[in-house]
Amino acid sequence: MDSDVNHNTQKKAAVINDFTSFGRCSLAVTIPILSAMKVQCCPVPTAFFTNHTGFDSFAWTDNTSHLDDYIAEWRKLNLRFNAIQTGFLGSREQVDFVLRFLAAFRTPETIVCIDPVMGDYGKLYPTYDKHLAESMRGFLDVADILTPNLTEACFLADAPYRTDFTDAELAALCEKLAARHADRIVISGIPRGDTLVNFIYETGRGTSLCVEPRIGADRSGTGDVFSSVILGDAVNGVDFATSVCKASRFTAAAVRRSVELGVPEKDGLAIEEVLLSLLGD
Repeated sequence: MDSDVNHNTQKKAAVINDFTSFGRCSLAVTIPILSAMKVQCCPVPTAFFTNHTGFDSFAWTDNTSHLDDYIAEWRKLNLRFNAIQTGFLGSREQVDFVLRFLAAFRTPETIVCIDPVMGDYGKLYPTYDKHLAESMRGFLDVADILTPNLTEACFLADAPYRTDFTDAELAALCEKLAARHADRIVISGIPRGDTLVNFIYETGRGTSLCVEPRIGADRSGTGDVFSSVILGDAVNGVDFATSVCKASRFTAAAVRRSVELGVPEKDGLAIEEVLLSLLGD
C-alpha cells in the first residue's frame, strides 16, 4: 500500500529512543523540540519508563519485541525520513534493530545522527555490559553526525578517559572517530574551569569551540535536549558549527531558567519556558 504521507514537503525524522513520562529526557524532549523546529518527529520507543532511572524508584516496559513492527508497518506506508537518530539503547538486540531499521529506510539523502548514550565521568552506565558497549562501536560505520560526551568519545575511540585533553588531542580523537564514516562530530559538555566546552570537528573544515558558563548541578536530559536541536538543524540544512552553538545556547538557557524556577535537577530542563526561542528558525 502506498501512502500520501510522503507527497508533501514537510520534513520527517525517525527517532529511536526510550519514552520516559517524567523527568524530561529522551523522546519527551525530542518531540516538542523537533515540532518547534518544524520537523515531524516519528518516534520509535525502545522502552517505556514511568520516570527516568535517576530516581530512587521507577517502573518500565521493554519494547524490543515490538520494534520490528515499526519496520514492517512503515514500509507498507512507504515512509521516507530526512534523518534517523538513535539515543539510549538497552540491549544488543536493540543495536541490531537499529541496523535493520537503517537498512530499511536509509537513502543517500538520509542523515544518520548517533547520540551514543553510554556513560559519563569516565564510566559506562550500569546497563552497559562489555558486549553491548563494544557493539556500539559498529555505529561508527553508519553515523553521519556523532554527538558523544567525552566519556563516550573516549570509549568509542578506544582511548583512555581524561579530563585535560588539549584541543589538538581532541581533534586527534575526533579524527579517529571520523575515519570510518562520520564527517560531523561534537564532543559535548567538556568541563574547563567554570565553563562547558563543546568541541566541533568537521571533516575537511577543521575544528571550533562553543563555550557556555557552567550553571548549577548536572540535570537529566541535558544531552537529549542538545542533540535534539542538532538533529532539527541537520534536517533543516543549518551549518553544523552554527547548529552546535545554537544548541549550546538553547540548552544553557533552559538550564538557567530551571535554576531560576527552582526545578529539581532530577526533573530535567524546563524547556517549556524557552521553547519559543526555536520558532521561526
